[in-house]
Amino acid sequence: MSSEQLPIEIDDEGTGYLPGLAIDCVIFGFHQQQLKILLLEYHNTKLLALPAGFIQEDENLADAARRVLAERTGLTDIFLEQFHVFGDRSRHDPAPMRAIMEAKGMSVSEHHWLLRRFVSIGFYALIDFTKAVPIPDVLSDSCDWYDMAALPPLILDHQLIVQKALETLRVDLDRKLIGFSLLAETFTMNELQRLYETILGQELHRSGFQRKMLSLGILERLEKQYNGGAHKAPYLYRFVSDK
Repeated sequence: MSSEQLPIEIDDEGTGYLPGLAIDCVIFGFHQQQLKILLLEYHNTKLLALPAGFIQEDENLADAARRVLAERTGLTDIFLEQFHVFGDRSRHDPAPMRAIMEAKGMSVSEHHWLLRRFVSIGFYALIDFTKAVPIPDVLSDSCDWYDMAALPPLILDHQLIVQKALETLRVDLDRKLIGFSLLAETFTMNELQRLYETILGQELHRSGFQRKMLSLGILERLEKQYNGGAHKAPYLYRFVSDK
């Protein structure tokens, strides 16, 4: 079970939704060597969780992920990548969901569908957090960016989901970097290296990093950026458009 959006208007059996399936969204935010994550705090509970929700019976999975994110955070036009399925029996704990429902004044029967076991499909994204203004939904007191270096306690297995998403992001970074659009149209190799170091959480050897990036065939080198002595001016790069 996960911290899904509560479809308050439907019955105790979850009519209209696929039984036992949920979606959790891990939205990473990057800007100027800061890596953050988007979390919700549920109303009157102090419980922190990932934006999450359920899949409607007549809905494609990717469409459900985009809808859930929009309903929970107000964010749209974000490319979400499916990364893992979380289904261990140990992740089921009805207590947080019961607390969330009761805090909203809902009557909770022992057999309510929201208290049953759920398998959750994880989606992640990486965006510039300065260009996204999240808005909390009716279930949440806040929807804010939190520093990944000081991640607060989360409900259920959401800590594990975040860690798995971060591992996937690090593995996929070379392949996905262009689509994330986290840098200006032109940038220096140093700026690109700082982005990598922030996401990977480690320092990288300058010459080795440059050799690796140039070998990927995704960068085009432009004229030098003059800001003083010509011998100190770094080259500018941009991503190759057809990559």
